[in-house]
Amino acid sequence: MKRLIPCMTLVAMLFNACVLAEDEAFYPVAVLPFQDRSSEVAGYGKTVADILFVHLITNPAIVLVDREDLDTVLKEQEMNISGVVNPAQATQIGQIIGAKILVTGSVLRVDETVYLVAKIIGTETTRVLGASVNGNVDDPIDKMTERLAKDVVDVILQESGKLVAKPPTRENRIAALKEKIKDKTLPTLMITIPEVHLSRQVSDPAAETELSVFCTELGFTVLDKKGNTKRESDIVFIGEAFSERGMGIGNLISVKARVEVKAIDRKSGKVIAIDRQTTVAVDLAETIAAKNALQQAGAALAERMIPKIVK
Repeated sequence: MKRLIPCMTLVAMLFNACVLAEDEAFYPVAVLPFQDRSSEVAGYGKTVADILFVHLITNPAIVLVDREDLDTVLKEQEMNISGVVNPAQATQIGQIIGAKILVTGSVLRVDETVYLVAKIIGTETTRVLGASVNGNVDDPIDKMTERLAKDVVDVILQESGKLVAKPPTRENRIAALKEKIKDKTLPTLMITIPEVHLSRQVSDPAAETELSVFCTELGFTVLDKKGNTKRESDIVFIGEAFSERGMGIGNLISVKARVEVKAIDRKSGKVIAIDRQTTVAVDLAETIAAKNALQQAGAALAERMIPKIVK
C-alpha cells in the first residue's frame, strides 16, 4: 500500500511563493504528524502527513509552516506531538509558531478498509472540524491522501470564520473602553516602553505608540517624554518590549513579540497595574511583522490596563 512520495515539494513551494499576492487573505497552517491507530498501519501516519503537506502547499490561500522549522521548534519546546492534540495544546502551539490552523489526525484500519481522519483545529478559537476519506487496504495511500487534502482545503476555506478569530478593530476596542471609563477622572500619563528586535534598538516603538494612541483617543493627556519629565505626570507607564524572528511560513516571516508594562502612581510610587502580553505576527517583511506583533500586544495591554488606572 505504501508508495514513494513524489519529489515535488520544491516546485510546489516556488509555485506558492509566486501566486500569493501581498494583500490576499491567507491562513497560516501547520501540518502535524498523524497517529497510527493500529499495528497494521504502522508508519502510515508520517507518510500521510508528508503527502498532505505536499498537496496543501500548492494552494495559494494556504500558507504552510516549514516542516523542518516546525520540527526544530517543537523539539526545542520539548513538545512530543502526535495525532492527539487538545484545544489547550493547539493554542500553545499556535502562539509558538504563528499558525492559526493546525491539521493533524489519525490512520486506522478496520478489516479491509483504511480510514484517513483529519482534525482541523483553530488555534485561536479552539474549534475542531474534521475531514475523512476511506479506501480498500490495497488502494494507493498517495491517492487517498490527495482526496483528503482536497477535503481539508475545502473545510479551511469554507469554514475559516469558525477556525480563525476575527480580530477586533481599534475603533471597537476604544468604544468598549470608553464605556468602561465614562464619568471617571482621567490622570495625566507618560508612557515609556522601549523595544528591541534582534538585539537592535528600534525607533518609534510600536507597543508604546499603540498604547499612546488608545489613551489619547480615550481623552487622556499623554505627555511627550522628550519634552517633559516623569514628575509632571500623574501615572507613568514603564516597560520593555522584545521581538524576534520566528519560523518561516511559506514565503512569509513570523515574528514573536513580548511586552511587559506596569503603571506606577508618581506621587506614591505604588504599582497600580502590571501586565504582559505575547503575540505572533506574520508578514512578507520581517520589520513589519515585528511592528505588527508589538502593536497587537500594545492594544491587548491597553484593553486590560486602562480601566485599572482611572478612579
